[in-house]
Amino acid sequence: MDGHQEIPADFSLFQAIPIIVQYYYVLVRGHDDRIIGILTASDLNTQFQQLAEPFLLLGEIENHIRRILDGKFSTDELASARDPGDGQREVSDVSDLTFGEYIRLLENSDRWNKLAISIDRATFCKQLDSVRRIRNDVMHFDPDGIPQSDLDRLRDFARFLQRLQSIGAT
Repeated sequence: MDGHQEIPADFSLFQAIPIIVQYYYVLVRGHDDRIIGILTASDLNTQFQQLAEPFLLLGEIENHIRRILDGKFSTDELASARDPGDGQREVSDVSDLTFGEYIRLLENSDRWNKLAISIDRATFCKQLDSVRRIRNDVMHFDPDGIPQSDLDRLRDFARFLQRLQSIGAT
């Protein structure tokens, strides 16, 4: 059996990563000099998924929203959705908008009709606002992460947008 690798309990996970990658595991030694745990490559994978999944889902959702909106509105219409408190920021493309501004743009029924999507505007905007609130929580790096219900909501909305795209509704 090969020798094992150890790290102290107060070792940073980031410092442990190269060791775990090379040896597939490390033993964690506590302050009382006893082995108190083991970290494996599988643990790293789980931790990465828990940390990264909300960011990846938000990116996917935003890309779908941008695809839905792209080419449907004039520069003036896009600029009119800009946050009134951010009047100096230039808005010339869908990618210049925030989640709140997507909602502001789509709350207008005339603009919504330009999308030619046969789904309820109010429900869509409500779901998008829910995603916006979750996004704000994710971007403020809550050390506890986001609740499972929020992660489920992001997954569901991303799947919904994928289905819209797959049936050619966007």
